[in-house]
Amino acid sequence: MSKKSSRRAFLGTTAATAAGAWIGLETRGAETPATVVKKPSTLQTTVLDAKVRFVNQSFLRPLIISSGAISEITEAIAEVTVEVEGRRATGRGSIYLSDLWAWPDPALAHDRRDAILRKLCEKIAGELPALCGGKAAHPLELGMRLHESVCHGAKPPVLARAMCASPFDAAIHDAAGIALGKSAFDFYSVPTPLPTADRYFPDRNACRAIARAIAPPKRALRAWYLVGKKDSMDKDVGPWIRDRGYRCFKIKILGRDNAYDVARTVEVFRAVKRLGAKNPEITVDTNEANPDAASVLDYFQRLKAADPEAFAALKYFEQPTARDIIAHRFDWHKIAALKPVLLDEGLTSLELMKESVAQGWSGFALKTCKGHSFALVAAAWAKQRGMLVSLQDLTNPGISLIHAALFAAHVPTINDVELNSPQFTPAANAAWLPRLRRLFQPTDGMHRLPEKIPPGLGSTL
Repeated sequence: MSKKSSRRAFLGTTAATAAGAWIGLETRGAETPATVVKKPSTLQTTVLDAKVRFVNQSFLRPLIISSGAISEITEAIAEVTVEVEGRRATGRGSIYLSDLWAWPDPALAHDRRDAILRKLCEKIAGELPALCGGKAAHPLELGMRLHESVCHGAKPPVLARAMCASPFDAAIHDAAGIALGKSAFDFYSVPTPLPTADRYFPDRNACRAIARAIAPPKRALRAWYLVGKKDSMDKDVGPWIRDRGYRCFKIKILGRDNAYDVARTVEVFRAVKRLGAKNPEITVDTNEANPDAASVLDYFQRLKAADPEAFAALKYFEQPTARDIIAHRFDWHKIAALKPVLLDEGLTSLELMKESVAQGWSGFALKTCKGHSFALVAAAWAKQRGMLVSLQDLTNPGISLIHAALFAAHVPTINDVELNSPQFTPAANAAWLPRLRRLFQPTDGMHRLPEKIPPGLGSTL
């Protein structure tokens, strides 16, 4: 076959086989037997097997969000075995099945939703090779195929489906990295087609965009304390400032009464200063409880008038309005000119990224619970357009805390990373103590990663 016809054949390949065709293009050209050309790795990974187990975790105190209070939760822990470049390894990923966040349906009790989410995880484990396309591909392509395979249907809703798929996506990346002895954030040095992600980028090169979004890893990440509605500043928050050096605070406000919300924001800001927090930073989150964009503008204006210093310390507002940004469409341009407004629960599909720009959102509040692959693609897309990204939490424990910390270490964000399992479910982190105490139990207001970056996504730490 001529080179010209070979290239036509490559261009006509399907998304599922593009990565394999790329290998042929990259390695073709050795004309004599004496010349040995080393094939650059495109990380063609095959999913061999998967399983999932569940652990019940209790909260030290309820985490109160607009849809209710979370006092107990299921941790889903996935294990996936892969083969890459002739090597096999098993990786792990985990996530809390936070039904109250991902599926806030008052018509169904928590136990019923939890049972459905567990069954979905088991179904994903049983069908993972097929859900990832049934063919070898780059780990990120496998993760994106998994996301697209799982995230359809009305119940559970898309956010809950993405959450259930996320520990498997993480485990695929973890396993591939363990097999190759390299970090999952080093998977993008060789240009590799990622068909499911490429279509979102003007040059159809997601791999290049992701590589540019990744920076040399940071070892220290700011620690955030989540201030709830019922928290006592002296009794509950004070020890975290005095004993652990915290200076960053996420404030849960109600979104229905701006006079109350502004008063609470000012109260928290002034209290943390009084308690010794140096140069405090704050963010606010109503978990979609604001009725419209005008209410957010009013909150900003009231806060600036009430306490200019507190307003200056406010870094961003996280997903103020309802998560369906098509049904609940607002113009955020004027509001975002005052302070960043970040899309969180509303970013359930990469198709919505362009819509978020049209509406004037400042950027994305990413979560690894939507999928490692999804988060990396969204971060790269946002950074390519000068948008902001933060990394939020789902009270990630253990393996998922390590994963989120590594993500924030490699992908620069405006907040570093929110990790609140030390605050709400510290018992879930016991297996990593004391060896990772500086990561799981910050004492200087910073989560600190080990000097050596682990392979995969860190499950071997």
